[in-house]
Amino acid sequence: MTKRTTAKYKLDRRMGENIWGRPKSPVNRREYGPGQHGQRRKNKLSDFGTQLRAKQKLKGYYGDLTEKQFRRIYGEAERVKGDTGENLIGLLERRLDAVVYRAKFVPTVFAARQFVNHGHVTVNGVRVNIPSYRVKEGDVIAVREKSRQLALVLEAAGSPERDTPEYLNVDHSKMTAEFVRTPILSDVPYPVMMEPNLVVEYYAKN
Repeated sequence: MTKRTTAKYKLDRRMGENIWGRPKSPVNRREYGPGQHGQRRKNKLSDFGTQLRAKQKLKGYYGDLTEKQFRRIYGEAERVKGDTGENLIGLLERRLDAVVYRAKFVPTVFAARQFVNHGHVTVNGVRVNIPSYRVKEGDVIAVREKSRQLALVLEAAGSPERDTPEYLNVDHSKMTAEFVRTPILSDVPYPVMMEPNLVVEYYAKN
């Protein structure tokens, strides 16, 4: 299980954006960065800085993946035929923890990682406890029956805070989600603009 190395709201403040769309984000109150010099950080970013920021934002959104993990996923996206940026989004959204979060089985992407790791999720009827497990089109992801009454599951399923995307067929009465198709960038309900094209530019130069 990957250790979260960055406090999630600190990442929000560093980016100056509420990247998960959470109502408790400090950016809702003050849009400048953390620390005593946060309000001064308004200098125009260089091309490198813009690209790095795009990469850190996308990487952080998925539970603060390590650079090694994210770079490996990028490498896979680069090898697949088609647009590398779109491939990257598709691979990230096929992670089991991402699907569990998108299906509103848990309230946050961080909770999704822990939820999967603790063995609360099955894929096609088989328990899977690896958050990075990659689902395929047609796979059915479900919350195990004994886990369906957990408080965080009930809270997430009933939350009006976000909707489930069209590439998942979700049934909250049975706590199941079918992964219908691999999404492209425009399909994914990011609360803020993600720019995988800048991530591609960043890795092309570094």
